[in-house]
Amino acid sequence: MIGISWDSVRLFLHVLAATVWVGGQLTLAALVPALRGAGQEVPQRAARAFNRIAWPAFAVLLLTGIWNVAAENDQLHGRYRTTLSVKLVVVAISGITAAAHARARSRRAMAVFGALTGLSALLALFLGVLLAG
Repeated sequence: MIGISWDSVRLFLHVLAATVWVGGQLTLAALVPALRGAGQEVPQRAARAFNRIAWPAFAVLLLTGIWNVAAENDQLHGRYRTTLSVKLVVVAISGITAAAHARARSRRAMAVFGALTGLSALLALFLGVLLAG
């Protein structure tokens, strides 16, 4: 029988939420040009539908991130601490720019905030891999 620990549950939830947050953004960004062809309101409806799962996933990322830090408390020094600090800033940027993107009214603002959200989400994912390694 496979042993299941709280560590594996914590990491699974964190990776699952990251998959939804980051992967969903990439998928939606790729689909928007095609969705525009189906009608001007279609991308907005798709974005609203995505937000119904994206924001809860972001909340799970934050909660499991706090849980991860608490579980790895003995490693909070040196390069690990520096990488974690950078990741926390990047995660904040991802959330702030996603909120700005959702509230943007001009196509330019939507494009800029969308790009910043996607890039910061990818960078946070990469920093998470560095922390795990």
